[in-house]
Amino acid sequence: MAAPIPLYLAAVLLVSCGAAPSDVPYRIPEEQPPNTLVGSLAADRGLPDTGHLYKLEVGAPYLRVDGKTGDIYTTETPMDRETLRDCRNLFEGDKCYLEFEVSITDMVKGMGSGPRLIEGRIEVLDINDNTPQFSSPILTLSIPENTHVGALFAIPMATDRDSGVNGVAEYSLSTGPDADRLFSLQVAVDTDEKLPQLVVMGNLDREKKDSYDLNIRVVDGGRPARASSALLRVVVTDQNDNVPKFERSHYEAELPENSPQGHSVLQVRANDADTGTNGEIDYSLHQMSEAVQRLLRIDRSTGVIYVKNQVDREEENFLKFYVVAKDRGPNSKSSKVLVTLTVRDQNDNAPTIEIRGIGLVTHQDGVANISEDMPVGTPVALVQVSDRDEGENAVVTCVVAGDVPFQLQPLLSESTNDKRRKYFLQTTTLLDYERVKDYRIEIVAVDSGNPALSSANSLKVQVTDMNDNTPSFSPVMMEVDFAEGNQPGDKVLHVEATDADSGSNAELVYSIIERSASGLFNIDANTGEVQVNNLLDREETERYEFRVAAADKGSPSRTGTATVVINVLDRNDNDPKFMLNGYSFSVIENMPPLNPVGVVTVSDVDKGDNARVKLFVEPDNGKFVIQNGTGNILSSISFDREKESTYTFRLKAVDSGEPPRSSYVGVTINVLDENDNAPYVTKPANSSYTYLTPDTAPNTRVEVVEAEDIDSGPNAELVYTITGGNPYGLFHISPTTGEITLAQAFTGEHNGLHRLVVQVKDNGKPPRHTTALVHVFVNDTKANVSLIEVLVGHSLYTPLDRDIAGDPNYALAQRSNILYGSLAGIAGVILVIVAVVVIRHRLQKDTKSGYQAGKKESKDLYAPKQGPKNSKGKKSKKNKAPKPAKPLEEDEEATLQKGLKFNLINDTVSDSPRIHLPLNYPPGSPDLGRHYRSNSPLPSIQLQPQSPSASKKHQAVQDLPATNTFVGTGDNNSTGSDQYSDYSYKANPPKYSNKQMPQRRVTFSTANQAQDQQQEAGQQHSYYDSGLDESETPSSKSSCGPRVGPLALPEDHYERTTPDGSIGETEHPENGARWSSRPRLTAPQTLLHKNL
Repeated sequence: MAAPIPLYLAAVLLVSCGAAPSDVPYRIPEEQPPNTLVGSLAADRGLPDTGHLYKLEVGAPYLRVDGKTGDIYTTETPMDRETLRDCRNLFEGDKCYLEFEVSITDMVKGMGSGPRLIEGRIEVLDINDNTPQFSSPILTLSIPENTHVGALFAIPMATDRDSGVNGVAEYSLSTGPDADRLFSLQVAVDTDEKLPQLVVMGNLDREKKDSYDLNIRVVDGGRPARASSALLRVVVTDQNDNVPKFERSHYEAELPENSPQGHSVLQVRANDADTGTNGEIDYSLHQMSEAVQRLLRIDRSTGVIYVKNQVDREEENFLKFYVVAKDRGPNSKSSKVLVTLTVRDQNDNAPTIEIRGIGLVTHQDGVANISEDMPVGTPVALVQVSDRDEGENAVVTCVVAGDVPFQLQPLLSESTNDKRRKYFLQTTTLLDYERVKDYRIEIVAVDSGNPALSSANSLKVQVTDMNDNTPSFSPVMMEVDFAEGNQPGDKVLHVEATDADSGSNAELVYSIIERSASGLFNIDANTGEVQVNNLLDREETERYEFRVAAADKGSPSRTGTATVVINVLDRNDNDPKFMLNGYSFSVIENMPPLNPVGVVTVSDVDKGDNARVKLFVEPDNGKFVIQNGTGNILSSISFDREKESTYTFRLKAVDSGEPPRSSYVGVTINVLDENDNAPYVTKPANSSYTYLTPDTAPNTRVEVVEAEDIDSGPNAELVYTITGGNPYGLFHISPTTGEITLAQAFTGEHNGLHRLVVQVKDNGKPPRHTTALVHVFVNDTKANVSLIEVLVGHSLYTPLDRDIAGDPNYALAQRSNILYGSLAGIAGVILVIVAVVVIRHRLQKDTKSGYQAGKKESKDLYAPKQGPKNSKGKKSKKNKAPKPAKPLEEDEEATLQKGLKFNLINDTVSDSPRIHLPLNYPPGSPDLGRHYRSNSPLPSIQLQPQSPSASKKHQAVQDLPATNTFVGTGDNNSTGSDQYSDYSYKANPPKYSNKQMPQRRVTFSTANQAQDQQQEAGQQHSYYDSGLDESETPSSKSSCGPRVGPLALPEDHYERTTPDGSIGETEHPENGARWSSRPRLTAPQTLLHKNL
């Protein structure tokens, strides 16, 4: 809102009916923007800004009034002072006013107290919104030659639609170099008008220059100033000495209104002292308004002013213009004179009667409504009587015609405007609707003209019934039961109210007050029938309570209310509902039966029997039962996740409604794993081995230990570690994949068999584990596969706390090589001869106790042994299956740990007999010899009675196949010939352990048949070995059975091996057997290379 304009308040006089209204002038500049505050009637008069209604009666469309505060504002229609009807023909100094009327009604006292009327005027102040303009952009001024210096010539004036200081203020002249000393400007003042005049400052000679172009500029006095300019063309003419002169300086006349066309108004006369054409004068209208141009014309020759069109004083009551007289000479001269015409009134307008509403009383189509209870003197209308004429013609008398209880109460005004008179049309008695319902009131107005003119206007007043009774319901609270599952539009109930009034005051309209209920229910406005719009659901809302209203059609309307209660009855329209769409429970395995495995929750939003729910298991296979009431699911079985990890079934919920409704939900029982299974190794087998050459590069993949665990989750997550057999750190195993790689390069001491003890452990709590054996054989070749497998077999019976990691005698062998090299250099041929003699002597001695081929043994070495009566083994319990024969006791273990020493030098040997394999086998000899004939010659091996230790803290780590297996130790001597060669192999107990462990070894030596017969005669017992067919490998299990032949030892000196097996959970220390890869020469015969 724009800031209020500075206003001043004149005398204000507020009156009631019969009192003089006040004239409140305000001031405001023209062209103000919309919503500019003009003035505040309430604030200016100290009236409260509440409890009153302000209404603009006159002043539109330029003004509007705030109904509560009485503030007057401008509107979208601007107030242009130059276009306002009452301000178009004002003289200089006259003020421009915009009149308004505002009625004030006291809302507390009501219409009976009567409205107050305020008349006011707003002085519209001029602003500089118009630019002064010349009549033409090019002005022509004729000046005779030889005009004397100082002569004045009038320049056409500029006009400015603004007034006062915003009008024309000054003129200025701009000349060129050729006219600078010839012309100047002088401004004369005549009745507040500024007249520009051109002053001749030098002699003009038409023959030298006949015209001059000057620039004249006009500026108004506004802030900011506005200006315009025009071209002033001075034409030098021949001599024309005299200027036309009017007989009078100002012409005034009266012009009767409604004068006919061509009516002569007046004549202006001017004289010119010149003769001829220089003395002939033409007259023209100058500086005339649009109204003058439209209504008047002038005769150019005579100067008579005629009526051009009919003049209406009520439109234009004053005309002001100039007449210019100009001679006809070649250098014409002119002058002008002011003419003012006053339009004299004629009684040609009848009085005008305007009837309009006042305050709260509004009129529509000439009808006013008033209640019968209004007090006497209540205004019904505001009557304004006016006459556009003036003087006696505008004096009007106004009366109410007929016998009606109404009268006109004049509003005596101190306003200078006597043309409009205002009256209140008031009641004179109390109105009775039952007696007279409406009145036709005619108002007559007569002016004082001669002849008098009159007019009449009428108003219809309708008396309205007083609505003093409120509709009422009986009873005021209505309660009804209504079943859910209805159809939209079903009737719920009917309500009815009564009203003691009559007519429209007794016509009732029914409605629902609460908006929340109006969406669900609908009431017929005329009948009061309540219907349901939607389907009701008791489960959502069981009870509805709302108010209904009955409003009459009176003015103001009266309303009565009642309360409606609707109880929604239940129907079995909802299925039982489980809390979840599916249930999943987890139980631990091995949980005993009849324990709860989960709880389900089911509900039914219905009520009563419709909400009683029973639960059933489908399919009912007896594995699970459910408790009604609690929802507990019980198991009838004990769970084993490895057998069945998941159980799936459905639960059925059935309510007790009629008909019953049901629903289903799926249930999943997940059996959680317990760490009740140890890992088991699937690859490699304990009896297998991997061959590597000594030059194998580090990071080479050796083997992958693969294991499985039938548990799940962390219980099946496996971790691989090497727990034994890796004293040099040669091997590394991935904890997650089980991949064994070579960590560093091999050296000479690393040749031979390596047994890695790999522990596979799960992440269960507590963890479970198993142990796997990974054999790695390091050598340049693996030609002697049988010996490798014998070493692997020996490893299987070696406790796990003993390391088997390459050649334990490597350092000793290196020193021996140096020694023997020196001896060979010194002794030379002598050492060779001595060696041959010793070898032959030992061969003859061994022949006596050697193996006798073809001799049957009295006992089957593979038959289970019967323990002696004084055995220290534990007795078997009653009702238990007999256990396998136990290993020998500790006293036997000492003897058994001496086995398997292979040396090609003259070391101390035991007294045990030996077996020599001949290169040429006679008929009936063992097939084992023939099997090894295609391989490298085997060393002499002494069979010794050895068996796994029977110590309680050790047990066999793997069962080995019974066939082709013997227990023995290496022979210290062998036959030295081209057909024989020996390898020497022995353990190195001091390096790993002071106790030798059982080893599986086989050694054969040659013997002739005579020696065999002699050996058979010297022994009381016969033995046999388990030879191999040529098609069999040393590690395969022969199906042909053992081959019979005499052995030099009694039966008790042999240990029957056990079937091949895998290592379980129990960990065992390893033995310290080592492989010696360097052979030693024991006879003058061909030396075998070290390839095995």
